[in-house]
Amino acid sequence: MSEKKNGIDKALIRDLANILNETDLTEIEVEQDDLRIRVSRAGATQYIQAPVPMAAPLAMAPAAAAAPAAAAPAAPALNPANTITAPMVGTCYLAPAPGARPFIEVGATVKEGQTLLIIEAMKTMNQIPSPRSGTVTQILIDDGRPVEYGEALVVVE
Repeated sequence: MSEKKNGIDKALIRDLANILNETDLTEIEVEQDDLRIRVSRAGATQYIQAPVPMAAPLAMAPAAAAAPAAAAPAAPALNPANTITAPMVGTCYLAPAPGARPFIEVGATVKEGQTLLIIEAMKTMNQIPSPRSGTVTQILIDDGRPVEYGEALVVVE
């Protein structure tokens, strides 16, 4: 049956290792009653902090994906006085509802206090008002994209 030494079921460990090999998994963990066994391939464990939005399909070769980024011209420097940044972490929406007309467009004139966009944080829709009157010269984010605190969103001059 199973070989046990000091309460460790070696057959179970071998079975878990075989499952790793058969399925190309890097790690497997089993918990029964007060016993917890984790089997991992050496050096294969990776720790991921958060999902990262992808800008290009994974089908591109790494060299081909890096070349266009290097060839792209540098973005013009933003004037911090004219740049509106995210006051919180969340998901940014440029329109009040899917399919609705956006709050702002490049070239539009906005007034102080006018809603520029919405940031959803913890299931709450937070309207982000313009801190000053002016003309929208750049929209730096895409609709439905996650934003970080302090990230540049819109330029109003």
